Amino acid sequence: MKFLRYGPLLDEKIGLLDLQGNIRALPPEFAHLTELPLERVDVERIRNLEINKLVLVAGNPRLGAIVNRVPNVYGIGLNYAPHAEEAQMELPSEPLVFNKATSCLSGPNDNIVMWPGSKALDWEVELGVVIGTPAFQIDEKHALDHVAGYCIVHDVSERNWQVNRGGQWGKGKSAPGYGPIGPWLVTPDEIADPQDLEIELRVNGVIMQSASTSEMIFGVATLISHLSQFMRLERGDVISTGTPSGIGAARNPPTYLKVGDVVDLSITGLGKQRQRVVLPC
Repeated sequence: MKFLRYGPLLDEKIGLLDLQGNIRALPPEFAHLTELPLERVDVERIRNLEINKLVLVAGNPRLGAIVNRVPNVYGIGLNYAPHAEEAQMELPSEPLVFNKATSCLSGPNDNIVMWPGSKALDWEVELGVVIGTPAFQIDEKHALDHVAGYCIVHDVSERNWQVNRGGQWGKGKSAPGYGPIGPWLVTPDEIADPQDLEIELRVNGVIMQSASTSEMIFGVATLISHLSQFMRLERGDVISTGTPSGIGAARNPPTYLKVGDVVDLSITGLGKQRQRVVLPC
C-alpha cells in the first residue's frame, strides 16, 4: 500500500493511493488516525478495505510530509563509494551517522527556501526508511521486520553551514524545509528488494544524480541493525540512507541551487518529488 498525507500545512489527513494514482480518503471509522506510520494492527485493517471503493479526493491537494511527530531523523554520510570519492574522503569502515532536526521535514513538493545567510545550497536524493516497530540491538537478519515503509528523502544541504561553521553536519541540513519527504510511504510488501531501486535527481531538467541503491556501501538491513546497537529506534524514526555521487559541491566549479531552480527526484516504486527554490516570503 501507498500511504500519504494530504491537505493544508498542519491540517493534513491520511489517505491512500489507488492503482490508478488517485488519492482515496480513509473511511470515517479511521478518522481518529492522524499520524503516519500507523500501528501494524491499523495497517492490516486498512489492507482489508476495497481501496477503489473509498471516497475519491477531488482536485490536486497539497501533499504533506508522509510522517509527522517524528522522534528522530538519522542521516547516513558517504554511503556510496563514488560520492565518498568525489568528496575526497575515505570510505567509512562503519556507517557515518548524523542527525537532521525533525523540524526540517516538509512536503515532497513544497518550496525549498533559501534562508538568509545561505551561500551554498546543495541537493542530495536519498532512499528513506521509516521505522514501524521499536528496535534495540537487533541483528541484520531481523532488521527489515521493523520497517514501516520506504520513501524518497531530499537531504537538502547548505554546504557553508555544514562545513565551515564548526560542529557536526546537522547545522547544514536542518533548516525548515531541508527535508522534503514523500510523496508516499510505501509498505515493504511493495518493495521486493530495497537494494535494487533506481535513484535519480535532476536540476532544471538536467540529470545530476543517477544510481542504484545496489551501490550502497551499507545496505538498509545493515544500517538498521547498526543504529540499533547504540540507540533504541522508535516508531516513526526516519533513516535517510545516503546519497550517490553528483552533488553540486563536487562539481568543477562547484554548482549550487539558486532562486528559481526546479529540482526533480525519483526512486523506483516510491514516486516523484518536485521543489522550486524560493526566497523567504
